[in-house]
Amino acid sequence: MGRIGFANVNGIRMHYAINGAAGAPWVTFVTGIANDITLWEGQAKALAGACRVLRYDLRGQGRSESTPGPYSIESLGRDLVALWDELGIARSHLVGLGLGGSISLGVALEHASRVDRLAACCCRARMEPDFAAMWHKLADAVRQGGVESIVEPTAQRWFSEAFKAANPQRLDAVRSMIRAASRDGYLGLVAAFLGLDLEHRIDRIAAPTLFLGGAEDRLGGPEEIMRRLAGKVAGARYVSVPGAAHIANLQNQAGFNRALLSFLSA
Repeated sequence: MGRIGFANVNGIRMHYAINGAAGAPWVTFVTGIANDITLWEGQAKALAGACRVLRYDLRGQGRSESTPGPYSIESLGRDLVALWDELGIARSHLVGLGLGGSISLGVALEHASRVDRLAACCCRARMEPDFAAMWHKLADAVRQGGVESIVEPTAQRWFSEAFKAANPQRLDAVRSMIRAASRDGYLGLVAAFLGLDLEHRIDRIAAPTLFLGGAEDRLGGPEEIMRRLAGKVAGARYVSVPGAAHIANLQNQAGFNRALLSFLSA
């Protein structure tokens, strides 16, 4: 059974979707910047037989309400925990991509008793100057020209050239997803990302952890960074999804799902 709804979470109406069998273990999917719950459709279908799947739109993204920024990694994590409380979810596996991966790392640190297994995908645990410079430029573009100004460069950055050439309809759907982000929400999330500073603490993560990255991701969660993070969490491992760039779960859905299902069912 599935349902789509809204929950009152920390002063906003938060949009969410639930799929899968009642009574099965929960798995929660956390999106990144300019994403909405449609990002995880392929994973929701793949896991629905084994898990109770929760997807939600971050504050200011998709159909969730926005508030003026800045946001923080910690406040976005509190939004998720408040949503769990509202829905009566005591514990859940946690899967996040991009900023969602960073948020998931923070939740695993601050709310360890609520997280069963953690899959941090195509992400980072600290902001670095060269990466921050790109995000400052994107935020400036949105301040001056609105979210539409970053739709095309964002869609182009997320995928390999071969995938873009072969999947024009998929790119159109991604552009629509990006456009659904509100101006305040986009700027608030970018501010949270720019303040990311968790790497010095991730050795305290207790949940079994997988770092899952796209083999062709050169910017959002490059292999060298993901391997470094995996080396800092006890028992963690890194898995590379072949033929996929930053949005690995869309570009190689089968490969991503195979690695994720193997980890969650271990």
